[in-house]
Amino acid sequence: MRFDVLTLFPPIFASPLQESILKRAIDAGRLTVAVRNIRDYAVDKHHVTDDVPYGGGGGMVMKPEPIFAAAEAALSRDPAARPPIVLLTPQGRLFTQSVARELAEQDWIVLICGRYEGVDERVRQYLATDEISIGDYVLTGGELPALVIIDAVTRLLPGVLGDPGATMDDSHADGLLEYPHYTRPADFQGHAVPDVLVSGHHAQVARWRREQSLRRTWERRPDLLTQAKLAQADREFLARLAQGNEAFPLENQIDRLA
Repeated sequence: MRFDVLTLFPPIFASPLQESILKRAIDAGRLTVAVRNIRDYAVDKHHVTDDVPYGGGGGMVMKPEPIFAAAEAALSRDPAARPPIVLLTPQGRLFTQSVARELAEQDWIVLICGRYEGVDERVRQYLATDEISIGDYVLTGGELPALVIIDAVTRLLPGVLGDPGATMDDSHADGLLEYPHYTRPADFQGHAVPDVLVSGHHAQVARWRREQSLRRTWERRPDLLTQAKLAQADREFLARLAQGNEAFPLENQIDRLA
């Protein structure tokens, strides 16, 4: 997997790419991240990359010329290829685990990091093929969202994680929040690990984890249940949780949960 990142602040990427999973993925040849400074592609004497908005208003807008030139330089490595060109913007579609899986199917992705009041609309219209937001809030620029996407996608690449099945248990992997985790000691300050986890009964452990995942999702993110893939046993467990609890928002929808 290759990422080309177009940004005004390349140093932001230095440390995260040299730590933990991302570093190991790069060292193993599973991940390549090429960071390009948009300012290098400005042709004027002072390498100006932003200007005042037409029509007035506060803030500055990133100019289209250097962004297009940086993208063209990135794409020149393989002119026949058509990688997704993703603009990081609060106006984009919401980044989720399913979007991460979608992107992980690509061999190459170009990420454009906006700044200031945003980018010239012609970048959105005539260059970007996708727009992504990592949440309903505004950040200083697209660099942190770019790193979030790189991290989430890289974890899904074959051979990156030590446990090939690790991503299947993550929160949101199957539409639910993950179950609770415990490790040694078995008793910490009088708080014991649930008996089922030390029982050695694998079927009971699996059932407990599934029910805890359902319970946690029901309590914290009930909106996820409308899209999660649920078995009949899952729906029955949720129905038992709903009994006697008028606050359960899906009580009348249990039968149609899929």
